Amino acid sequence: MEPDDYPLAAPRSAPAADPRALWTPDAHHGADDHGTGGPGPQGSNGSHGEEQPDHPADAAGTRPKETPAPAAPETPTPETPAAGTAGATAGAADGTAGAPADTGATAGPAAGAPGGSGNPGTLCVACRKGTVGRDGHCEHCGHAQPRERDHVESELAGAVAAVTDRGLRHHRNEDAFALCETALPDGTPAVAAVVCDGVSSATRPDEASAAAAAAARESLPAALRSGTPVRQALHDALVAAGTAVTTLSGVDGKNYRYGEPRPHQNAPACTIVSALLSGDELTVGWIGDSRVYWVPDDRTAPARLTEDDSWAAQMVAGGLLTEREAYADPRAHAITGWLGADAYELAPHIATFLPDRPGVVIVCTDGLWNYAESAGEMALAVPADARTRPLHAAQSLVGYALDGGGHDNVTVAVLPFAGAPSGAAEPAGGADTAGEATA
Repeated sequence: MEPDDYPLAAPRSAPAADPRALWTPDAHHGADDHGTGGPGPQGSNGSHGEEQPDHPADAAGTRPKETPAPAAPETPTPETPAAGTAGATAGAADGTAGAPADTGATAGPAAGAPGGSGNPGTLCVACRKGTVGRDGHCEHCGHAQPRERDHVESELAGAVAAVTDRGLRHHRNEDAFALCETALPDGTPAVAAVVCDGVSSATRPDEASAAAAAAARESLPAALRSGTPVRQALHDALVAAGTAVTTLSGVDGKNYRYGEPRPHQNAPACTIVSALLSGDELTVGWIGDSRVYWVPDDRTAPARLTEDDSWAAQMVAGGLLTEREAYADPRAHAITGWLGADAYELAPHIATFLPDRPGVVIVCTDGLWNYAESAGEMALAVPADARTRPLHAAQSLVGYALDGGGHDNVTVAVLPFAGAPSGAAEPAGGADTAGEATA
């Protein structure tokens, strides 16, 4: 690929005046985008139902990721609706097997489950006249219907909300998320969001992200209820997610040791990022290049709380390139950390923060942050009422990415933080790599 295939996103000074409340398939997706194999941008999966082969990385220890940084956003035409509900699939809470107070939701079907494409007998989202046949196409106009994971939303009683969308260029959604709410042994409430981004150059990336999100969702509440320290519980949840993705390759995650020769090249793979609010403390964990941002209500000193596991981040951290130079390079989005049987190591980064004022925590894939990369740009994109309306905020941020071009799948989770009487915005425990820790 040439460097011109990776232009930088043009900075935006403010979010759209009236962000969409929900995605509208007929406004943003042509017939070819609904699974009929329309070509995508270079670096994405362009044909329906086929996996792209693993491409050789330009640097050791890197893996090419799905979509380059997008071009400057296009101005939507006046005919494009600003809001709509067609095609939106609400994420239903699935509960947990633990205490009755626990609630949770996971986006997308379990790994290996069919994604679906419309419900037979329902009204077509395109023509609004015909009904959907068993093949997922309208019997009147032939339009393929949105699949189950094309657009998913979920909210846990105002404590956390998330939205994921296929975007405008990919033929399927390879992102997944999981939400959970529980309590620590001392009664302190704990709420978490997990966001996973499938690596499109791998096989079955959609299954990888779904498996990782589900495994973390199962592990985290149980560990917190049992009294496991928060940082350790989050670390263990990311390790459980990694094991789940590894086993998709037929490798026994319990006996597999990272660093061994890898016969499973191009194995299912994804990134993962999670944010956990427990009382006045915020703990984040990640592997890959999905991010967590802190955006206070007053918009003073917003911050990015994670560091990407990517080629570009390594170049910037080493002082070899400026940030603009690094992200203009074709290797910019090659990741250096991921979950999967062919990962070089499983080393979650864990960091703890003490926010000192009300605000929101934004957990997202690069489908959003490519359009609002700096903390300041993200703060401008977040709606002013995000803390009191987290689902609306997540919907608006997904709409912001789609309005900007929607070059990638987009997933956003919003965790409101009511504020603390005291504390500091600096890390309480600092970031670390805790790959060798055990439960």
